[in-house]
Amino acid sequence: MSEAEFTGSGQPAAAMAGSKSTGKYPLARFRPKLLDCLKDYTPEQLAKDAAAGVTVGVLALPLAIAFAIASGCSPTAGIWTAIVAGFIISLLGGSRVQIGGPTGAFIPIVFGIVSIYGFQNLMVATMIAGILLFVMGLTKMGVLIRFIPISVVIGFTNGIAVVIFMSQIKDFFGLQIPSMPAEFFERMETLWHYAGTMQSPTVIMSAISLAALILWNKRAGRWIPALGKIPGPLALLLVATGLQAAFSFPVETIGSKFGGIPRDIPALALPTFSLSTLNQLIQPAIAIALLGAIESLLSARVADAAIDDRHDPNQELMAQGLANVVAPLFGGFAATGAIARTSTNVRAGGRSPFSGIFHALALLLVVVVAAPAAVYVPLPALSAILMLVAWNMGEWHAFKELRRYTLPYRAILLSTFIVTVVFDLTLAVELGMILACLFYLYRMSELTQVERIPLEDYYGSGAISSSGEHRIAAYRVYGSLFFAAISKLETLLDEQDEPARVLILDMAKTVSLDTTGLDLLQTLHRTLDKRSAQLILCGLNTQPASLIERSGFAATLGPRGISHSLTDALLRAQLIIQSDPVGTEQTA
Repeated sequence: MSEAEFTGSGQPAAAMAGSKSTGKYPLARFRPKLLDCLKDYTPEQLAKDAAAGVTVGVLALPLAIAFAIASGCSPTAGIWTAIVAGFIISLLGGSRVQIGGPTGAFIPIVFGIVSIYGFQNLMVATMIAGILLFVMGLTKMGVLIRFIPISVVIGFTNGIAVVIFMSQIKDFFGLQIPSMPAEFFERMETLWHYAGTMQSPTVIMSAISLAALILWNKRAGRWIPALGKIPGPLALLLVATGLQAAFSFPVETIGSKFGGIPRDIPALALPTFSLSTLNQLIQPAIAIALLGAIESLLSARVADAAIDDRHDPNQELMAQGLANVVAPLFGGFAATGAIARTSTNVRAGGRSPFSGIFHALALLLVVVVAAPAAVYVPLPALSAILMLVAWNMGEWHAFKELRRYTLPYRAILLSTFIVTVVFDLTLAVELGMILACLFYLYRMSELTQVERIPLEDYYGSGAISSSGEHRIAAYRVYGSLFFAAISKLETLLDEQDEPARVLILDMAKTVSLDTTGLDLLQTLHRTLDKRSAQLILCGLNTQPASLIERSGFAATLGPRGISHSLTDALLRAQLIIQSDPVGTEQTA
């Protein structure tokens, strides 16, 4: 292959060196969303972003600790994952409002890696996953997430909302559960078993916090306009923390639950690993990368709908990759975009990457400076905030509107929702995509039709003679002739009652042809050839004609096997019939 052919442009490679594009498939440019947001940025928006960042930062603290412990890691690892990865994802990402950090989706994967390989190898696997994510973004694989149907996105989002809501039942009612199982049915059984351990002070604080939050969001701005600028979650946290510090209510706090906040900044260091185990970490790293890509881009897509914006998926993947490479250097582990925290950021007023940056700085401030005050944050107030966030992030109206849509749409949405709640969000997305593909293939196969062309319509034109009438058969193929639709054409192979001398396929309405459809045409040609019959294809569009030509099937059919129109094909069929003495004699 020559250099000109290799570049795919018809120009020598040297001539392409100064071009912005380095070939037929150029790499994605590295341009963080933050640069676009700086153009029209105002002090008013800076204040909103700062308030939103502080709100999300305070909310992210117990989540980061809880996710780390559930994953078999130390609380410090979860905190510094949220700080470092959250900062990089917001600074360099492709979304205005994405909040990054450890998430519940990673718990089973991370726990399995730590159990088998240890925490040091988890950090190595995370860094490998980060490299994979960066390469995915650099090679523009981020746009593939746009192929996920809206039914999968809604089912996934509503399922996550239910999972978040259920995860807060323990803290909302103060149930004395030693450890909450991760599996759905065990979790429901545990909640039912410990229902009698409900703590009245916790229930009262949770209920008052939830009612106050709803009332604040609906009425505070009407009563006092200045209060409307303060996000409800932030106001609730400040008031609840102050009251808890003053009166020491008998409820769980961050201090009593997690034993305080570590204040030391970890030393920058590379994780230790051995070359003998490096090859064993490839598969876990791929799992982390794929799950991180799916969750982060789905989170960004959900956020787009909330703020009427469009994220850059390739830039987002590159930022996610860099975050997962750098976080382990500070003792962190796998991070991705978090739907719950991103939704909280949006509802708290965040509209630029500065809110995510403030979220990371707020976490850092809590760890370094305000750790003593953070221990007074009551978990009932946090559970009320997260419950309301879960309710607000769900698109519950989609369930009411299901009757307006088709059965495939309903099946995909409900299956994704149920599997997300009961089993696993990764499995839910995979199942939703498989169902979407299967329903799409079925729908496309239904659109493919093969109809017999009544040759009587052509008698008056003189296209064929009456003597050749029953020796010629013509069919028109509509739609796409691909692997899921070949059954529509296979019936022509079984017509043995009155085999035609010439079989014409009018493919002017055939928009595409795949290799399976091509194989069927070749099989049809061989079957006809064995009984000295001729196949003629006419009206080929660009894509089917290109495949037939490149495969060599056009040469196999010969010059009389392909025609530009049905009329021309009928004339050729008539000449074939007239030049066949055996066929003429049999007809006579």
